[in-house]
Amino acid sequence: MAQWYELQQIDSKFLEQVHQLYDDSFPMEIRQYLAQWLEAQDWEHASSNVSVATILFHGLLSQLDDQYSRFALESNFLLQHNIRKSKRNLQDLFQEDPIQMAMIIYSCLREESKILENAHLYSKSQVGSMQSTVIVDKHRELDKKVTDVKNRAVEVEQDVKNLEDLQDEYDFKCKTVQSRENEHNAQSERLAQNELKQERLVLRNMYIDIGIKRKEIVHKIGELLNITGHTQSSLINDELVDWKRRQQIACIGGPPNACLDQLQCWFTSIAKSLQQVRQQLKKLEELEQKLTCDGEDPITKNKQTFQERTQNLFKQLIQSSFVVERQPCMPTHPQRPLVLKTSVQFTVKLRLLVKLQELNYQLKVKAVFDKDVTEKNTVKGFRKFNILGTHTKVMNMEESTNGCLAAEFRHLQLKEQKNAGCRTNEGPLIVTEELHSLSFETQLCQPGLVVDLETASLPIVVISNVSQLPSGWASILWYNMLTSETKNLSFFLNPPTARWAQLSEVLSWQFSSVTKRGLHADQLSMLEEKLLGPNMNGSDEFIPWTRFCKENLNDKNFPFWLWIEGILELIKKHLLCLWNDGCIVGFISKERERVLLKEKQPGTFLLRFSESSKEGAITFTWVEISQNEPVFHSVEPYTKKELSAVSFPDIIRNYKVMAAENIPENPLKILYPDTPKDMAFGKYYSRPKDAPEPMDLDAPDRIGYIKTELISVSEVHPSRLQNAESLLPMSPDEYDDLTKLVGPAEFVLY
Repeated sequence: MAQWYELQQIDSKFLEQVHQLYDDSFPMEIRQYLAQWLEAQDWEHASSNVSVATILFHGLLSQLDDQYSRFALESNFLLQHNIRKSKRNLQDLFQEDPIQMAMIIYSCLREESKILENAHLYSKSQVGSMQSTVIVDKHRELDKKVTDVKNRAVEVEQDVKNLEDLQDEYDFKCKTVQSRENEHNAQSERLAQNELKQERLVLRNMYIDIGIKRKEIVHKIGELLNITGHTQSSLINDELVDWKRRQQIACIGGPPNACLDQLQCWFTSIAKSLQQVRQQLKKLEELEQKLTCDGEDPITKNKQTFQERTQNLFKQLIQSSFVVERQPCMPTHPQRPLVLKTSVQFTVKLRLLVKLQELNYQLKVKAVFDKDVTEKNTVKGFRKFNILGTHTKVMNMEESTNGCLAAEFRHLQLKEQKNAGCRTNEGPLIVTEELHSLSFETQLCQPGLVVDLETASLPIVVISNVSQLPSGWASILWYNMLTSETKNLSFFLNPPTARWAQLSEVLSWQFSSVTKRGLHADQLSMLEEKLLGPNMNGSDEFIPWTRFCKENLNDKNFPFWLWIEGILELIKKHLLCLWNDGCIVGFISKERERVLLKEKQPGTFLLRFSESSKEGAITFTWVEISQNEPVFHSVEPYTKKELSAVSFPDIIRNYKVMAAENIPENPLKILYPDTPKDMAFGKYYSRPKDAPEPMDLDAPDRIGYIKTELISVSEVHPSRLQNAESLLPMSPDEYDDLTKLVGPAEFVLY
């Protein structure tokens, strides 16, 4: 999209900055009339080179003359007047100093680019600001609740300590009074009785205070457990569930998953508070045994309920805090987690969100494969595997840089049990639709408390050949896109359909996760039509699993997903920089391609992916004018075979067609929409090696060779192939015939 057009779409607060860039020396109307031509020139170079600046100055005047003629045909007198005035002003100002004009235009274009970038950043921030505000407010509220639990637990601890001090004082005074009662004699009996009466009154008041304190503490513990229960429920049922869903999305290429550190902080704080409550309940039990209150003692009445409730809350918290921090993944394919190949090592990392020092090196984790899989809950032909390698690990705080309690399995492998029910072809599921589970077990043992902990990975696809990886990854995409369940291993017996709105986002993630650029609306529109046909209903259209991954595309012999996967591989291995720079239009129909090119200058070309190659291929199409009509030409697509030998930028630079005079010429001039070819691809051209040292004439065994370079040549000039759909590279026989007429030297680049 042209920069000037994009600027007109931005927020009004940024448009004012654009207005401030232009004045009488370079009016905005010239920027408007000559937008494409101005953006296609190298003003940076012209601003430091008088020759280039002079050429561009006269080119600008010529462009204004063309505009004047066009307005004359339209009988637009006012615009003609403005053009004449602008041209006269430019001549007066810059005729003698064209570099000054080049500097002004270069500065304006550069500032436009900055304004555009800031506008885009602002737009993105506005889109996510409301959602971010809601999340921040929610987390702030939860943080306040966790802090409240922590403060209340500290307060209860202090109250119990005060109660203990009061009981100790009461016990001491009781013993003192009792001792004095045993020691008084008859001579001082009246005085002693009065003193003892006063001391007994003090003891009675202390006893009443102890009863009141006990009731207050019991009430506070009840409130604390209520608040803890609500806060813990929010952590487990909301925050942890949200994190697990975000982890699913991140696994299939979506936005990176949020860090677990905040959750760990909350979980740990609640766990410490519950541990404090457990300790204080033990202390209260000791105080109860030391002194029994008259009537119904609040400690005696509530201690068992409190102990059970505290223990249940702590047990639930610990069990929920045992999570798979990093899903199973082969190090050889880091962007394809949850697809594991037999006999290839994979890694997986566990984490306990409750960080207590007393748990360090106390939890021994065991990995188990398909633990809950039985003949009753699997389908016919379901494969069985043994897990090999070190499948037990002790959780410790040294496994991670942030000191969390973790265990990372780095050397696990799967091996199929060939003799325990070999897979047959009778089952309803193919290998890459068969889901498996990797679970982890451990046990927490504390005085008076034993807790069994278990967690499981997301469902896994097990392959035996790397060629099955694309189909296996399709299964992982479909599952995690459509469900948040973690144990539905029979999902593909009846896989649900997906809406295009869901699938389009996931498809874009496949590109943005391995490159710097996802898919924009126009590219996704072409893919939608490719998958659903021209009569689609947009985002409400439902796509079956079979159409996405199993049924052949139209008249092709491969399905939609394998076509996309082939293009992804081609980009990663051969076209990454060009894709990141936005040079590749990529997904576009031939009809849309011609609409974009027909109004462009001759020699304008665009890059698109072939629709006929399963392994991924790229081609280019350019436009020429013949008899005042646009003519379009496309070359035979380049696959990874050709791109492994010659880089695509070099193919574009050196591409030739044979002119009528048997002179090769390059028809590719401008990359769509209006970027000169060398400006777009120049930095990726192969650089000539350093010049060799002068040849030593005294060394007869050293021979100097004239350097050659491979180029792509189409055998006929496009003007003679107006109806051709594609231009094919020259065959060896045709090349031999041509060299007899022309001579091979004309095909060598020095």
